[in-house]
Amino acid sequence: MAGANLLTLIDDIATMLDDVAILTKVAAKKTAGVLGDDLALNAQQVSGVVTDRELPVVWAVAKGSALNKAILVPAALGINFIAPWAVTPLLMLGGAFLCYEGFEKVVHKFFHKEEQPEEGETLQHLMNSSPEEVAEFEKNKVKGAIRTDFILSAEIIVISLGTVQASPFMTQLGVLTTISVLMTVGVYGLVAGIVKLDDVGLHLTQKPSAALAAFGRGIVRFSPILMKLLGIAGTVAMFLVGGDIMAHGIPGAMDLSATIAAASGPLAFITPTLFSGLIGVLTGAVVLGLVTFVKRLKPTAKAPST
Repeated sequence: MAGANLLTLIDDIATMLDDVAILTKVAAKKTAGVLGDDLALNAQQVSGVVTDRELPVVWAVAKGSALNKAILVPAALGINFIAPWAVTPLLMLGGAFLCYEGFEKVVHKFFHKEEQPEEGETLQHLMNSSPEEVAEFEKNKVKGAIRTDFILSAEIIVISLGTVQASPFMTQLGVLTTISVLMTVGVYGLVAGIVKLDDVGLHLTQKPSAALAAFGRGIVRFSPILMKLLGIAGTVAMFLVGGDIMAHGIPGAMDLSATIAAASGPLAFITPTLFSGLIGVLTGAVVLGLVTFVKRLKPTAKAPST
């Protein structure tokens, strides 16, 4: 009898693990787009630090990302159990914040150029700064990256949760945990590789082989271009991810997107992406406008009378 119960338990565990593996694969496919945006955003966020501090910064953000997911997984499961209606509004708040950050970056880039030093100037300034100033700069970089990761991680987890809502609780927990680990290791492993790409190229330039040395010089020349492209991609990703979250939460928005796509003919494949981007830009503009308005309403401190 005891042996039969043990075999039944083993069979149940094997079935659950099989379900977790299958549903994890489904969830990974659905979150692949967000994973690309996550990679671009985080590579952008951790760039611009002193070379020998790049990996420690990536490691600090990776630990923050793991903590984010350790908070988000039980929170998502709890909210889905207690108040499933609250998942979408909370996700929309995060989407609006992403759009706001993206729009603020664009505004500062084009309208506050005098306040935006070039990356080379920033690195030169850091090299001449005190250890306390460098630590503060890195701390702010890590905080910003972890804050952005929190929103993207929330979307990944909610999308994954949507694929397992009808499954038993342990299967839900297994899928969300597996996705969280895979996404964290995958994203920050790639980010670490990207930020150290120039060092790899520099190492290759010192090889005796002319082909390897030439390849290394090509990598060194390409690395700054790649980081700039990732910076642009990261900002665009804020609008696309945030806009897509908003579009899924605004009643009728997805129907409008489908209607526009149907009327777009050969451009139908890209229309939903452009629609999400437009929603993201408009949301960012509105939120930035509201934030600016609220800031101006705050009373300014009066100078003390003499």
